[in-house]
Amino acid sequence: MNSKIILIVEDDFLNRRLTKKILQENGYQTLEAKNANEALAILNKELVDLAILDINLGDGEMDGISLGNLIQNKQKVPFIYLTAYENAKVISEAVATSPYSYLTKPFKNSDLIASIELAIIKSSKEDKPQPTILVKDGEYKVELPLEDINFINSEGNYLLFYTNEKTYKSRATISQILELLPPSKFIQIHRAFIVNKDKIEKYNAKNVVIKNTTIPLSKKDLFEK
Repeated sequence: MNSKIILIVEDDFLNRRLTKKILQENGYQTLEAKNANEALAILNKELVDLAILDINLGDGEMDGISLGNLIQNKQKVPFIYLTAYENAKVISEAVATSPYSYLTKPFKNSDLIASIELAIIKSSKEDKPQPTILVKDGEYKVELPLEDINFINSEGNYLLFYTNEKTYKSRATISQILELLPPSKFIQIHRAFIVNKDKIEKYNAKNVVIKNTTIPLSKKDLFEK
């Protein structure tokens, strides 16, 4: 169930869908945005591994270079440019935003995938803050990294956060915590359970298994393609 998540920011519908098709055929999950505002909203909610930015995002819209600059300064998500622009001025402005790659259209599918894989590898070697959620550990509050969570179980007015090492507690409801979790990584499979998709080991029509724990599955269509 493990897959990298790529955000495609492209104003042209056909180009966006073509890029999506290429990525999904190579095992990536995809999210889509047709302009900078949609892209920033997604980046503020989701855990994205890489963003692909078109430089020209339409008349009257923030361009991809300005978006890249915002991402570089705030979201800290690696990104690459796909563009038809080849003039020196545009390239110079793009390079100043520290992209992980720059591809001109038309491009080979293999070049796109190679650029993505190299960018993700390079990014994985950099020190970056991990997204966390505030939970209780006895009398103390701690910032629990989202990637450490295997699954969440609702018990009355509390939520139990299960990790490999221990279980944490927080006073909250399932609906409240879902607002804080990236839906591309976490999914509610039962009225009392949320699971980390990356931690799922196996599943059938009735159950999901994570770390030898069997969790009931009441929404049978969740994993159907």
